[in-house]
Amino acid sequence: MINTIKKAKDLRRDILRVAMRNEQGHIAPSLSCLDILTVLYYEVLQERDTVILSKGHGCYGLYAIWADLGLLSKDKWENFDLDGCLPGYGSLGHGLPVAVGVAYANKKLENDRHVWCIVGDGEMQEGSNWEALSFLFHQGLTNITIIVDCNGLQAMDRIKNIMFQSLAGRFFGWGIKPYYCDGHDHYELLDFLETKPLVLLAQTVKGKGVSFMENRANWHFRVPDGSEQE
Repeated sequence: MINTIKKAKDLRRDILRVAMRNEQGHIAPSLSCLDILTVLYYEVLQERDTVILSKGHGCYGLYAIWADLGLLSKDKWENFDLDGCLPGYGSLGHGLPVAVGVAYANKKLENDRHVWCIVGDGEMQEGSNWEALSFLFHQGLTNITIIVDCNGLQAMDRIKNIMFQSLAGRFFGWGIKPYYCDGHDHYELLDFLETKPLVLLAQTVKGKGVSFMENRANWHFRVPDGSEQE
């Protein structure tokens, strides 16, 4: 077992270094889901599993991990989002429907592959996600884990608590029990992820690890210029 806590700290430094050098944003949303991705990739993921990061604005975390594991060339990571080297984000609200489709195909093929889908709390307002969840429920899929990065912020605004009440209410209404955890506590994340729950609501902090970014919506796409104080 590696020290995932230290690994996440090293990855945070790497994300800041690459982002500041390339002057590209979406740092804060990547930092909120980094601990989730770190525990998943370094401790839980099996070789034949599928990971879909629907939270496109968290892709810095995914690319940093891929580069560290040798799944992505260092050159592509170092030149992130420059000259079309790697996409900086995708169409939000599309990853979960794709993940549910993959899980459905795996069920039909009768294989044991598990699907992991990380979504942002903001994109859960997209209707396509609720259509996917409705399909998941009616098909009785259990070979997928949906991890919601609940940092409470989106772009330039705060997500209202009523949305989360509705979110949990919909799951319970379908007979799906969502689990809650600290999205930055590696031990708690590991305990939950190893059980492969259907839905895990991970409470996180946007910009986690960088004091002047934490819980501040205006850092959604900004890049530090070196004058800020941590």
